[in-house]
Amino acid sequence: MAVTSWSAERSDEKRRKSEAVTVMPSVDIFDLNNAAVGSIELSDEVFAAEVNEALLYEAVRQYTAARRSGTAATKTRHEVSGSGKKLWKQKGTGRARMGSIRSPLWRHGGTVHGPQPRSYEYKLPRKMQLGALRSALSAKLRDGELKVVKAFELQDHKTKNMAGVLGRLEAKKTVLLVELGENVNLTRASRNLSGVKLLPTKEVNVYDLLAHQQVLLTEDAAKKLSEALAK
Repeated sequence: MAVTSWSAERSDEKRRKSEAVTVMPSVDIFDLNNAAVGSIELSDEVFAAEVNEALLYEAVRQYTAARRSGTAATKTRHEVSGSGKKLWKQKGTGRARMGSIRSPLWRHGGTVHGPQPRSYEYKLPRKMQLGALRSALSAKLRDGELKVVKAFELQDHKTKNMAGVLGRLEAKKTVLLVELGENVNLTRASRNLSGVKLLPTKEVNVYDLLAHQQVLLTEDAAKKLSEALAK
């Protein structure tokens, strides 16, 4: 009876979820003076998804593994300096036989099974990559760390003016800027600001989303991500 009751409750819960009306998250759009100038409807599949911490962990692990240089190396007996001449005759000396001073048994000899240059990079399945991006964006929006800006229309490429814009937008110490297309003034004005990183939408990744305290998306970039990452 208890099992039957539990199954019935699970069925009712699934039915209620399937009948629930999907609500698209509405996000305010701000100008460079931090004044709300409108709103945008974003895909709930991308910006209101369930946050999967296991997927976030795997995505960050894969990103950091790909960044490892993998240049650790040791020299084998064929690479260390030293003569290859046989030190003494094979038999009759009473000593152990020895063929080369570069043997691993000797001081300054080669290393056996030591590390060699390698790549630590590996790939995640596409579904896992997309799911992790959805989780990261949803987490940022849920925690109030994502803001949509109308456009970064800067009059010049001065770093001082860009710092003023970020100050008016109440940006935090580390900020990730996401732009849809090329923006020369934004690129030049932001590249010398500590804690600020600019990425195009096609290069947005889970590591940078989580590594920065705040994400500033342009309206066009938010629309692009909303469409591209929707299931």
